[in-house]
Amino acid sequence: MLAAGILLFIAVLGGTLLTFLYDRSASLGARVCMGACIGLALLATAGFLSALWLGLGPGCIFLSAAILLLPMLLLYHSTYRRLILDCLRASKNFISFSPKRTVAAYLFFYFAMAVLLGLVFSRAVYERPGGIFTGIVNNLGDLPLHLQVIASFDLGHNLPPEDPTYAGVRFAYPFFADFLAAMLVRTGASVIGAMWLENMTLGLSLVGLMHYWTLLLTRNRLAGLIASVLVIFSGGLGWWLLFQDAGNNAGGFFSLLGNLPHDYTIMPDSIFRWGNALTTLFVPQRSILFGLPMALVIFCQWWLAVTGVAEETTQKKTKKKTQKQSSPTDTQRMLFAGIVAGLLPLVHSHTFLVVMGVGACVAVLFRSHWRKWLVFFVTALVVAAPELAWLAGSGAVNAQKFLGWQPGWDHGTHNALWFWLANTGIFIPLLLLALAWRRPSFALPSSLLKFYAPFLLCFIVPNLIKLAPWIWDNIKVLFFWYVASVPLVALLLARLWQKRSFYRWLGAGALAAMVLAGTLDILRVITNTTEYQEFDVSGMAVADAISQQAGPHAVVLHAPTYNSPVFLTGRRSLLGYPGWMWSRGLDSSQRATDIQKIFSGAPEAEALLVRYRVEYVLIGPQELSSLHVDEQFWSRHLQMAQIGQYRLYKTNIPEERPEK
Repeated sequence: MLAAGILLFIAVLGGTLLTFLYDRSASLGARVCMGACIGLALLATAGFLSALWLGLGPGCIFLSAAILLLPMLLLYHSTYRRLILDCLRASKNFISFSPKRTVAAYLFFYFAMAVLLGLVFSRAVYERPGGIFTGIVNNLGDLPLHLQVIASFDLGHNLPPEDPTYAGVRFAYPFFADFLAAMLVRTGASVIGAMWLENMTLGLSLVGLMHYWTLLLTRNRLAGLIASVLVIFSGGLGWWLLFQDAGNNAGGFFSLLGNLPHDYTIMPDSIFRWGNALTTLFVPQRSILFGLPMALVIFCQWWLAVTGVAEETTQKKTKKKTQKQSSPTDTQRMLFAGIVAGLLPLVHSHTFLVVMGVGACVAVLFRSHWRKWLVFFVTALVVAAPELAWLAGSGAVNAQKFLGWQPGWDHGTHNALWFWLANTGIFIPLLLLALAWRRPSFALPSSLLKFYAPFLLCFIVPNLIKLAPWIWDNIKVLFFWYVASVPLVALLLARLWQKRSFYRWLGAGALAAMVLAGTLDILRVITNTTEYQEFDVSGMAVADAISQQAGPHAVVLHAPTYNSPVFLTGRRSLLGYPGWMWSRGLDSSQRATDIQKIFSGAPEAEALLVRYRVEYVLIGPQELSSLHVDEQFWSRHLQMAQIGQYRLYKTNIPEERPEK
């Protein structure tokens, strides 16, 4: 675990030093947050390229760490050394000369956020004597997929990546978040520890960058803090159900808070589909937690390049002449923004699409800066080209399943206007008020309105068109509208609070109404109200047996369910959970039919085993409950292990070895 922490520290340090090449107006805190997500992206990229050459072993880890240490060479350049020292002095001066109340508020805010994120991420996956569990219901189906992908890199030597859930097909999926976790596992961390470390680093980076992004746009420090709160505790009007639950609870209101019966931001077969960002997006869908802070870095550089506005920090007030002479050009900003954007396809492909699409619209609106935008787009496309070629090269994906006309997103039979009011509460009315209010003390600058306008497409398009086989996945684009809108709403709330009148309490009440439902969902997690078993002890034991018996590249047949023990081994599954395939545009119907035939001992069963190169077969509770298993057929195969209700069989197919 210590070595994994050191590797992460090296990545964050390298990424932080690189920020001096393109953004010298940021405070130290914002710089570290930018460096964290960029450093981790560079570590994953360097590690992946090194692993293709050396394998995922010590050589790959050391080479990747050495690459991330290269920015230390900036310390040998007098200009950058002076800039770094100025940044450190500015941070010291901020602490020394700012009002103690302001410093204390910042320290308390980030300490509280760190504790909160630590508690939530510790419940994302944990091990107890009874097995492996998650405390977040939205993570129940996603966690085994991520565990299998991590294990495929760590234990299955899955390079170049083959889809571990759909053997024989290229892995057309943004896997860098899981590959990075596998790197941390190779340095000595447990899988659970690696996921926690990565999540914490990216989670704190996101909080800090929302603060910085809002501060750049609004020039209001209180708005920066409010923005982070609106993202982490996002929700809608589901908190209203709390009063109904309290009336049905015999123990009273306070006992109810310790044992909340359901989520309040997302519920199946209901109007509530938005969810809380932390429990519905950042924990289950780890890639968006990786991609979103990188996108914020890019958005910040766009804003600085097209407006020339920089954060007013103590650092800016000192040595103005030196900074003016050494400030990066807007071209440098856009060059580095393009590099960061180019790393996105294998981090989170939806983020890449949003960045490029919104960027094109912003470029049209700020077309006088066309040379800067040309630098950005050319750089981004050149860096991203190999990743895009990889993702596009899987012939098994049916692209037609990703597009379709479906107005209203996931509103079902509910009125679309009422649906959005219920899911986001008063957020949209406040956003409209912030956009329309022309009173001088509240009016938004025209440059900000112009810059914000393209982000509205992230709301309009997903409300008209299905962008994924599962309509709910449109939220991966919708959420960028929310993130772009949060600074405007946060500024409105901050100005209401700073009025020191009735408006102050109006703003506080509005903020509470927008975050209460999300707070309740998070409270359910951190009070250990919910617990869901992913793998039991017998399943973990048979996973160890498979790892000992089967070679790293072996194909294992099991029931197509979301929590097969095979997912802990890193071996390839003939077919994982069909829902994972469908959501990625893969047609698994033929394999599902063939699996039924194999387990039932149909006449063509042996031929199908040969066709799919299946070397091992697992028969356990999931197989016996969901499939017809012909025991006489399997008695003719070699039984390799029996643990509890699980049996592992070796087929007559010789194990396929990779070519050297």
